[in-house]
Amino acid sequence: MPCRGVRGATTVDANDREEILRETRRLLALLMRTNGIDPADLASAWFTMTVDLDAEFPALAARQLGWLDVPLICAHEVDVPGSLRRCIRVLLHWNTDKPQAAIEHVYVRQAKALRPDLTKLPAVDWDELEAWIAQQCGESGATGA
Repeated sequence: MPCRGVRGATTVDANDREEILRETRRLLALLMRTNGIDPADLASAWFTMTVDLDAEFPALAARQLGWLDVPLICAHEVDVPGSLRRCIRVLLHWNTDKPQAAIEHVYVRQAKALRPDLTKLPAVDWDELEAWIAQQCGESGATGA
């Protein structure tokens, strides 16, 4: 089975632990639901954050969603002058037979500016998404600690 790359990015308004976790959970939930990703099929996930973010590891959000067996790593994004600030990016390595051209990459909030060619995500019902996330977090038994 081939391993495919799935990209996503979001932004936060402040260097705040809870906001980093919330927006990362939302991003991962959208990636999972848009592509039909089962975390059991993920080979790994690579998170980066801009250097102005350091209040929490975004990988914790994946653990909260139940990604307990997925290898995760976090790093700082290259600090290019003039680049988007307060940005969290992820690259998922997904074992799937789905062709690469069928993969839906997800860019939300201010991160839409990074890849306007890939921002075809329909309107999101954020309340419904939060309910789904709460269900996932409850099923995994993972906590914010």
